Formats: sequence, structure tokens, C-alpha cells
Amino acid sequence: MPGFELFGQEERKEVQDVLDTGVLFRYGFDQARRGHWKARTFETELSERIGVQYSHLCSSGTAALSISLAACGVGVGDEIIVPPFTFIATVEAILLAGAVPVFGEIDETLCLDPDRLEAVLTPRTKAVLPVHMCGAMARIDAIKTFCDHKGLVLIEDACQAFGGSFNGRALGTFGQAGCFSFDAVKTITCGEGGAVVTDDRETYTRMAGYADHGHDHLGDDRGLEKHPLLGLNFRISELNAAVGLAQLRKLEVILETQRAHKQRLKEALAGLPGIRFRTLPDPAGDSATFLSFFLPDENGARSLCAALGRAGVDGCFYWYDNNWHYLRRWDHLKKLASAARMPIQAMPHRPDYAAVRLPQSDHVIGRNISLAIKLSWQETDLARRADQLRRVIKELA
Repeated sequence: MPGFELFGQEERKEVQDVLDTGVLFRYGFDQARRGHWKARTFETELSERIGVQYSHLCSSGTAALSISLAACGVGVGDEIIVPPFTFIATVEAILLAGAVPVFGEIDETLCLDPDRLEAVLTPRTKAVLPVHMCGAMARIDAIKTFCDHKGLVLIEDACQAFGGSFNGRALGTFGQAGCFSFDAVKTITCGEGGAVVTDDRETYTRMAGYADHGHDHLGDDRGLEKHPLLGLNFRISELNAAVGLAQLRKLEVILETQRAHKQRLKEALAGLPGIRFRTLPDPAGDSATFLSFFLPDENGARSLCAALGRAGVDGCFYWYDNNWHYLRRWDHLKKLASAARMPIQAMPHRPDYAAVRLPQSDHVIGRNISLAIKLSWQETDLARRADQLRRVIKELA
């Protein structure tokens, strides 16, 4: 994803502000920082940009997931419904919270299928955690309706879809909590960073405290702050926040460029034999980081992805064989391989992840290819890529 493609004087200026003060810590040192509060400013502008009451910047998207789970009361033995297509961090955060990931089927949105949630619901289900994958949205309205009807917590993983929306409302703002990632290859980047957002004041207070060893952040003397709860250190540095602040201010340009480039390639593929595009519940809200499409079968998708690679078309992903993003290849999860014993390993009702079967999801991911969209492409690059795609697809038809 493209944030790193647009580094310029804006990022250098924000970083230099921090270096000139010598204050890299996001809290305190009020006089020394000379009015520069990069994390705090980022949070204010983020809230304004996505229309949410509260934002808290943290050290990574993984940290954002852990903070959200804790702030929403997810703990030992709680079951959390998640998709099998996501970055593994979604599952790791649940396990490290002491909770139990339960996999639901995905549909051709590449996200959780709301019509299949009932099938994995149990009395231990606490929350549903949909992931807006590859820049676009799940059927989040139907998922929210399901959660509301069943009395479940809704936590959104929008780490891969910052800037996306559904019917004009930002992804990440439909549930009790939303999570974003600003790592080195996300839509905007802090280098390493993330954010949690919510419209609920109490949830926000728990988020901000849990991310900073339980500090209540009341008053102007950090040493006198109280600690209403236990927490961890998920703080972001002012240097990382400075990079992200400059990037956030470029978001509209990033989205406009991505959408134009994606549309150009989508038009090139439209009408080609055997090609069918991913389902987008709201095409206007797609952040356009990937162009995802389906082939008629697994063999065709695998063959086409290999042929595109041989033809020099980079940035093509066949997720079904990917080690990071699909359950099929998560051998460490299937073995519950960990540096130390986890709470789930003491639970008699834990799932056997090696035995999980998700035929609908396999059928979806097995036929899918995703093409990364870059900001740096010029007109000649787009024309060449469009020609390459059409030629390779026609040759294999």
C-alpha cells in the first residue's frame, strides 16, 4: 500500500520539529516541546477526518487490536468470530487476550459473510471482528445488525482499509471500536504505528489507559497520575507520529490517485473471458489499494498468477498459497506453537484449528488474485501494465 511512495518535505518538516525539541515522548515535557504535540495533533485530525469522537494513536495495528479487545472487555474464554482471510495479527491479538478465535466463512467481498455468522455462534461468543481486507469493505451493515440483534460486541479491523467508507461512513466507525494500521506498507504510514477509534467515552478512557500502563492521564504531572487499571506499553513515539501526521494530510491525494489507477486497470480487464471482479458493497467507498478478481477455478487462478509473474507484472497476490494471510498455511496456529503456554491451551473447549474446514472460503480465495495498486505509476506505466494483463489473460484463456 502506498504511503511510503509519497515521502517529501512535509514529512521531513514534521520530524525536524520533533528533533529540534529533543522530546520524542508523546506525554509531558510541556515547555521543552515548544508547542509540538505530534501524536495529539494526529489524533485530533484523524477524528475529524473519519467523523469519530475519540482516537488514540498507538505503536502498531497489532497493538490497536490488543487495545480494542481489552477496552471492549474481551478476555479469557471469550469466543471471537473472525475471518480466515486476514493478516495473522488479528488472530494473535485474540489469543494473547486469552480469548478464542472462531473462524466464520467469507464471501466474495473477501470479508466475513454475515449470512454464515449464525453457524459459528455459541453461548461463549463475545464479539465479531470483521476485517475489511485489501482496501474495501465487508457487508458491515448486515454484520452490525447481526451483532446488535445478538447482543455481541462489534470490533472492526480496518488496518488494510484506511480511507475506505460504506455509504459515506468511514470504515472502522460502525462498532464499539475500530482499528487502523500505519505500518510501512499501509495507505498512510508512520513507519510503525496504528490507531484505535470509538464514539464511546468509557471505551476511549480504557483504550488510552491500557495503552500506557494504566495511566489515567489526568492533570499535568505524569508522576502523580493514578492507575485505575493494569495495562501495557503500546505508546507511539513523536517521531513516528510526525511522519504519520504529514501522511494523513495527503490522504485525499492518495485516495484520488489510487482510485484513478485502479479504474484504469479494471477497465482493461473488463469483459475478458473468465474474469469476474470482487463484490464491493459500496464501490464509491473502496480505498482502491488492490484490484481483486476471480477466475473460474483454483487451477486457473494459480496458473494466471504464475504467468503474470513470469511476464514481469509485479504485485500479484495469490492468497490461497500465502503464508501470512490465509488460514490454510497457518501451520503455527494449527499447532498452537508459541514461545510460552497460552490460556487457550488450558481450555477444554478449544477448537482444533488443524481440523477447521471452510469450503466456501476456500472456494473464494482459491479463485482470487489481487493486484496491488501503486501511486507512482505514470501514464506509460499504466498503459504497459494494462497491455500486459490483457495479453497474459488472453493467452491463458
